[in-house]
Amino acid sequence: MVQIQKSVEAAGQKNPQAEQDAAVKVSLQKIKHKFMIMSGKGGVGKTSMSVNLALGLAKKGFKVGIMDVDMHGPDIPRMLGLEGMLDLSENQKLRPMRYSENLSAVSIEALTQNKDDAIIWRGPIKYSAIRQFIADVEWGEIDYLIIDSPPGTGDEPLTIAQIISDAKAIIVTTPQEVALADVRKSINFCKTVKMEIFGLIENMSGFACPHCGEMVDLFGSGGGEKTAVAMGVNFLGRIPFDQNVVACGDAGISYQEKYADSPVTKVFEDITERMSRLN
Repeated sequence: MVQIQKSVEAAGQKNPQAEQDAAVKVSLQKIKHKFMIMSGKGGVGKTSMSVNLALGLAKKGFKVGIMDVDMHGPDIPRMLGLEGMLDLSENQKLRPMRYSENLSAVSIEALTQNKDDAIIWRGPIKYSAIRQFIADVEWGEIDYLIIDSPPGTGDEPLTIAQIISDAKAIIVTTPQEVALADVRKSINFCKTVKMEIFGLIENMSGFACPHCGEMVDLFGSGGGEKTAVAMGVNFLGRIPFDQNVVACGDAGISYQEKYADSPVTKVFEDITERMSRLN
């Protein structure tokens, strides 16, 4: 990717930093609502939440973009079944990969020839790349930008907080205490950087036995809601564990279309309905 020039070499020369600042501002003005999906630790299903929230909003007729800023584990293209590289529009901007008429995505994976190559970047390069994902991408007029960030409170979520001042956070956790301890750090991160928290989702909240139907609390239950209440955060809902969510993500197909009447789909519909009320 093109690196940002750090200094202006001669008087009268154009300032690439100023130009990109202006491009970032113009691009963000065309996006109504921005949501960063974050988690305190890995393995809680954050990317699955990002994909399914985006699919749910697109199903309601909204124009949605997904920006995958998980530089070291970019899974959005695979979970949406997207292949190939990003190409350029007539305006010489990167054109997002299109999943459907209402949903498109950008990921670092779509800019690398070998999808198995490791991205070995330090913070300043990540900062530059995320700015380019906004300034140099032809997002156009969209209703929602879903930002899938890596777990924790490092460079990527901090960069989003600095660049997109009106972004709202949706925090994903599982019910067990080790995840809840980390999610409290995410909540405090948002409070420190003054990012509004839209709410908290408890994922993998119980598993219905496929043989007898009995609900088994694999990771406990209710911890997410208790944490949300204790820390003054909206609780958005519990997503039960369903192996079909994993299978659909691996296959790059929409779980909500294939299992339209499932309890998981119902929760996603409820959450995206709350998100849609912002319009």
